[in-house]
Amino acid sequence: LNLPQFVQLMETFVGEGISLPTMKRLIAFIREEYKQTEEERMEQLEKVHHISRLAQRKLLLEALFEKWDNNASGFLDLEEVDAVLSTFKEGMEREALRKAKKHLCSHYPQLSRVGKLSSKAFQTFLELVASEFTGDEDEAIDNLVEFLTMSVERSHMECLQSLARRKWLHNIRQAAETSGASMGPVYKAVFKALSQDAEAHGDNKRISAYIALLEENQHSPERGQILLRYVACTADDAPYVLNQILYRDMKGVSFAAVEEGKPIHVPRVQLHGNIHFWNYDRPAEERRGSLLVLPLHDAHWRVFGVLGLDTLRDQCEKTIFLTHEISFYQGVSQAFSKAYHHVCRLENVLQMAVTALDWLYPRAPSIHTVITYLVEPGKDKTCDYALRKVITTDNEGQKEIHSFPILLLRKENLLRVYLFKCIDSSEVIRTSVCGEYHIAVPLRDLSGQALGAFDISIGHHQKLPPHEHKDLQKMLKMAQAACSEILKLSSEETEPTYVLEAEHVANLKHAGILFHRFMLQDLRECV
Repeated sequence: LNLPQFVQLMETFVGEGISLPTMKRLIAFIREEYKQTEEERMEQLEKVHHISRLAQRKLLLEALFEKWDNNASGFLDLEEVDAVLSTFKEGMEREALRKAKKHLCSHYPQLSRVGKLSSKAFQTFLELVASEFTGDEDEAIDNLVEFLTMSVERSHMECLQSLARRKWLHNIRQAAETSGASMGPVYKAVFKALSQDAEAHGDNKRISAYIALLEENQHSPERGQILLRYVACTADDAPYVLNQILYRDMKGVSFAAVEEGKPIHVPRVQLHGNIHFWNYDRPAEERRGSLLVLPLHDAHWRVFGVLGLDTLRDQCEKTIFLTHEISFYQGVSQAFSKAYHHVCRLENVLQMAVTALDWLYPRAPSIHTVITYLVEPGKDKTCDYALRKVITTDNEGQKEIHSFPILLLRKENLLRVYLFKCIDSSEVIRTSVCGEYHIAVPLRDLSGQALGAFDISIGHHQKLPPHEHKDLQKMLKMAQAACSEILKLSSEETEPTYVLEAEHVANLKHAGILFHRFMLQDLRECV
């Protein structure tokens, strides 16, 4: 038990009406009777030290990754890292390196195809290498980190540039985490990062940028099975680019970037001959500049769209994108991909929650309201996290989706403190507020931490009728199983699997079907 869980266990045990003297006697009793053997104490200390070592190692390897990834591209070349490691101890550990690389490729199936290491895969790789060495693993990690740190040198200016770029990438991630499952803030953060870097590290280039996502072409399949829909762009280009559709039979290099899975750089668009210009108002003689199209990859390295940049609005002669700029733009595309899929996960979790509540309401009429919350990181040091109200469902099953942000802060919501206890402990909390009984139930991520919560009000009844309580428990169990499955599908270590044919239908329908899939599997097991 962690501290919040222990406190919650004790509060549940003593109830709400306990007197202070009785509470003091209980505390004295626990202090007197709780005994810990020397073996248990040493085991607990070892566990704490192990967790501390893992946390320190994670920070150490993340810092090493950032030093190697100087342009904040978001990944390292596996062969480059392998080549440097092969010289460790003058090549005496090549066999250990070969075994570790084999294990790594089985752990991350896409690696053998793309050869790119994310920060997490890089950390796993070094841990696998160290595990193949004889002797202490922590000492082996330290030696590897020292060796790899000495293998690269960065100037002070390079370090400052890398620091600024990582701050802008962090802003993209933060926009996704505080967006309330909306893509608008993410698009804004992406274009701001691109313009800031062009100004600070790109000779003050004037750039245009856009994001186009792949869709199935249902309306004109004779023009290709898939199309690119332009879902966001820089403000000046919106009248020409936003909501446009690029088909395969049209001019352009975007589909080549999709198929090859690699950036395509056209230094001088006026000399290329296969560029699609959306702005027809721009005279032909002014269609000069550079174009860069980067594929957007998901966690399994599958392309789902493109990020494009051009300098056609810049009248300067030297507007070619340099290597360090392209590397950073790849980092932006990866940061956007993570942000995009984070928002998609939240959308899917909410859609699953809606489906679960739709199932529950005809079966539990004694429930008055259910409010669904999502956890968001705090925006300053005085607030560790906030709760965003996203869906309110009444006793007739009518739902209100809260598009305008309604945030609950701990210090401002004393009557809702039970919700924060629920999130802190990741445990179910039962309480009464102004005579109305509430059940707060966490939705947990894969690590067991709460990512959201259901606030279930049952009015003045202390308990639900037995059959309604049973259906509520079943719904919550299946909702958690479906939530875990949604999170697993987006992991770079997990290949997606489908149980029902209908689950091949994209995203939101899939999330709703997941709940019914687990309900069906539970029914099969009962039979």
